[in-house]
This record gives sequence, structure tokens and C-alpha cells, in this order.
Amino acid sequence: MEMMIKDDSLPPDVLNIIRQQATERPHTEQYENNFHPGTYLCRGCGIALFRSHAKFNADCGWPSFDEALENAVIERPDPDGLRTEIICARCTAHLGHVFTGESFTARNIRHCVNSNALDFVEDPLIFDTEEAIVAGGCFWGVEYYLGKLDGVLRTEVGYTGGEKTYPSYDEVCAGHTGHFEAVRIIYSPSQLNYEALLKYFFEIHDPTQYDGQGPDHGHQYKSAIFYYNETQKQIAEKLITILKQDMPVATQLLPVRPFWPAEPFHQQYYTKTGHQPYCHAYTRRFKD
Repeated sequence: MEMMIKDDSLPPDVLNIIRQQATERPHTEQYENNFHPGTYLCRGCGIALFRSHAKFNADCGWPSFDEALENAVIERPDPDGLRTEIICARCTAHLGHVFTGESFTARNIRHCVNSNALDFVEDPLIFDTEEAIVAGGCFWGVEYYLGKLDGVLRTEVGYTGGEKTYPSYDEVCAGHTGHFEAVRIIYSPSQLNYEALLKYFFEIHDPTQYDGQGPDHGHQYKSAIFYYNETQKQIAEKLITILKQDMPVATQLLPVRPFWPAEPFHQQYYTKTGHQPYCHAYTRRFKD
């Protein structure tokens, strides 16, 4: 499978960690106290690195694991000459450092990892993943439907496509940031391919609406696909060409830009509230 490098979609704080060997502040990020069953992936390429059963509480401020998946992590001398750095064996993303002799667990090893170098999915067996980013109106509804697809491991709503760094929901809704409301989708390529995912995306919103989606009008609600590589671009172009035989497609096709996660309130909104999407519904648009 083609390796997917995600650098162009990463915000500066994440990119600085995995490519410039920076370190996040202790006790500040999301995975230190996450002990749900699942798998931790490399944020740089999506490969599986650690299983949740290897995670333990070292009370050090960062996620700690006493075992990595076989051949997933490489150890090398840190530039400081004192520690041992750990990197992703596939894309060389900086993860953190490894320590021994601390007696936290029977394995007597601690992989101390930056949360921002990881993605977490609630699948305890996954080995590799791919990612897509799309926009199709209010991100609550897009996330709701895409999260129901078999093979989708994680969805995250956020903002992308504009120039404003660290945008807020209010700023994006004001219409001056250039950002779209978008959804980042991590999926298993062994269960779901990119073409099938995009077909479903086109069938859960109206790709012909130029000024938004449903009753929501404005740039932030427009339809767009953000492609990571030439393969994704070609698949999207093929599907748009098919749809254009019967309808005027307004969906924009754009290269990925930094994806800024939305505030926690917006994540999994319909799941948390029990409400239903008000401007998205399924409509079959493809014959196969």
C-alpha cells in the first residue's frame, strides 16, 4: 500500500514535534490519561505503533507504553547525546524517547510519547490506515453520516482551506477566515477504499449547491474534497466527471492544507446530543 505522508495537513504544533523533534508541554494533551481499548497510530503516516494494552500510567505528563508493535518503532541516539530517541519506522516521525530501568512494569521499559505524534482509534487489531478530508456543509452532519460507514475508524471535525491559524468556530462562521467546515476521516483500507468513501460523501450532501449546504449559506459550508496525493485527486476527478453527466457539480477539488481541530463541543455532536442532521440526508447518485 502506498505510504500516506500527512505533513501538509498538520498544524504547526504537531509538525514541529514529528519533524523538528519538539516536545509538547507535560500534562497538556489528550492521550496521557486515555485508557480505552484500541490502537495508537503514527500521526505522520497512519501506521499502527502501540496497542492500548501496553499503555500504563507513569505520571510523567506524556503517554507511556512498555511495548511497541514489532518493527514499528526505531530507537536511535538523541542529538543531546544523553537519551534514546524513538521514531516511526516507516515515516521517521519523531515520537519521543525510550527509557529503561525504571521498574514501572515487568517489561521495565517506557516509551514516552508525545500525544501530538499519535492518533487513537478504537480498533485493537488495525495495522495500517489511510485518511481523507472533505467538506460538505455543517460538519456535524457530514461527520454523523461518514462515521456510520464500515471501515471508518475515527472522524474529527475541524477547519481547513483558509489562512487563519488556530481559528475558532465563531471566526469561521463570521466568514472571514477562508476556512471550510471539514471532517478528517481515518479509515481501514482493507475494509473501505477511497473511492467508496467519496461516493458515499457525494450521496450524503448536495454537491450541486454553490453557496453552502441546505439552509446554511456561506463559504464555510461549501462542498470540497482535499486530496493528499495524486491517487486521491484522480479518484475524485473521476467521480466528479461521472456526476457531471447528470448534474452541475459545485464541489471543489483542493490540495490538503493544515487541518485545525474544532472545539470539543463540536466533536461527535449528534452522538452526544441525540439529535439528527437537519441539512444532510442520503440520496443515491451512483449506479454501482
